[in-house]
Amino acid sequence: MNLAVFFDEVRNSLFGGRLTQDQVVGMENIINYRDDNYRGVTDDQLAYMLATVKWETAHTMQPIKEYGSQAYLRSKPYFPYYGRGLVQLTWKTNYERYKIANTPEKALEWPTSLFVMFDGMTKGIFTGKKLSDYIADGRRDYVNARRIINGTDRAKEIAAIADDYRDAIIKAQDAVEPPPPPDDLQARFDAMLIVALQTNPQVQDLVRRLCQTPES
Repeated sequence: MNLAVFFDEVRNSLFGGRLTQDQVVGMENIINYRDDNYRGVTDDQLAYMLATVKWETAHTMQPIKEYGSQAYLRSKPYFPYYGRGLVQLTWKTNYERYKIANTPEKALEWPTSLFVMFDGMTKGIFTGKKLSDYIADGRRDYVNARRIINGTDRAKEIAAIADDYRDAIIKAQDAVEPPPPPDDLQARFDAMLIVALQTNPQVQDLVRRLCQTPES
């Protein structure tokens, strides 16, 4: 993927013409994590994941904790396991699943937040629904994919964001430069080596001796 093209596209379509360094780093972290650890996640699925993160992190593209005063957070039935991370992990059982119930603030760290998001969305950990239920084999139901995280809350808005991310990914993939042609020096060396093998008795003798099976 040509990241320069990708960022140019989303800067205008999704971020009002301006990207902060945190937003760039956040999107790059997510894309690289997919490329390094979840190659089975398709570009269509990646677009929805990026859209989910944009919404869940209030457009910061950084792991954040649930907004609200301490009094507000304490009023939640899941306190102190209120929303944290890229997809707002909540409830003690989910923190236990990721072995951070004793250290819930780890959900705000990049390695943990990335793993939680990818693992949860690909396996259906959060609601029993997973990415492949809605986005796979040519099907792209970005509206109902919201059920992976939170029912149908803001489903249409997030689907529109996912469409814009998908357009940017397609353009960025199309802009990838083809690999450079073989190095001319290497090509000349290979050609000269072939000629030497065909015409030079000393080279032929050397190769013959190298290829002989040692006597037992």
